[in-house]
Amino acid sequence: MFFLYARLSDRLCVIFAFSATLLLLNACTVSQSSDISSPNLMNPEKIDVKTGKSRFYFTDWAGPDIPVWMYIPKKGKIRHMPIVMVMHGAGRDGDRYRDEWAPLAEKYDFIVIVPEFSKKKFPKSRSYNLGGVFKGKDKKYQAEAEWSFSTIEPLFSKVVDMSGSMQKEYTLYGHSAGAQFVHRFLFYKQDVRVKRYIAANAGWYTTPDFEENYPYGLKGAQISKQDLKAALQKDVVILLGDKDVDKTNSNLRRTPEAMKQGVHRFERGHFFFNQANERARELEVDFGWKLGIVRGASHHNGQMAAAAAKLIY
Repeated sequence: MFFLYARLSDRLCVIFAFSATLLLLNACTVSQSSDISSPNLMNPEKIDVKTGKSRFYFTDWAGPDIPVWMYIPKKGKIRHMPIVMVMHGAGRDGDRYRDEWAPLAEKYDFIVIVPEFSKKKFPKSRSYNLGGVFKGKDKKYQAEAEWSFSTIEPLFSKVVDMSGSMQKEYTLYGHSAGAQFVHRFLFYKQDVRVKRYIAANAGWYTTPDFEENYPYGLKGAQISKQDLKAALQKDVVILLGDKDVDKTNSNLRRTPEAMKQGVHRFERGHFFFNQANERARELEVDFGWKLGIVRGASHHNGQMAAAAAKLIY
């Protein structure tokens, strides 16, 4: 079962629940399309947008070219399908994430877009998980156009142009390191077209605390109180698998600051959500976030995606 909660005053209330029985996430064989890998196929006029799986390179931003893995359902009107931007985890494996989302896109009729941030072009967590806002040992603040966060909006525009989509907004989903990307994008990027943010199973968080040093809090992050107020009012789902409780996982950050957030990802997600709710009360703004619990799900994107797909519409 997948439960979605809303914070009302200081009580946690169930607003709906539905079955999240896992789908068989086999890669689809689509005869109508094939992966597009040549960098010279970048102009939308030159890309033959097909149903099924494809790949192209995104170049319309200040940073390096980025491979983008895409899935368009075989049936339905492409122009009217919602667009879901999916952020991969620390494995930087955009193709796997695309393949895990493909059956869900086919079932629910939405387009999946997965930009891939390779370790070569975006080394370490600072370049991807943290959005590339600061760079180097001296943590030099970068021009906004160079942030990895700054790929998302122009990429959405490119997809709209390529597909002839009528969509004005998109859903931004991320799992694990991708969930770190999503919740920090929320803080740093205010004037965007995201209709819903879904952050699933992040390993650790930049908390909405101006007393905690960045990247664990907002002290020194160059985020204003007004930025935080705006973020707290947006449509956000913190999505957690209740079996994501491995304390020994090699990828789980164990710095003293991270351990203050909890001993595993499930606990840290609750810490982050509850702290955000507390900040909303302190700042006297309406809290727009929800907490989603996926029963039986561990640290597995396929399990979390099956629940997240039901939140696209």
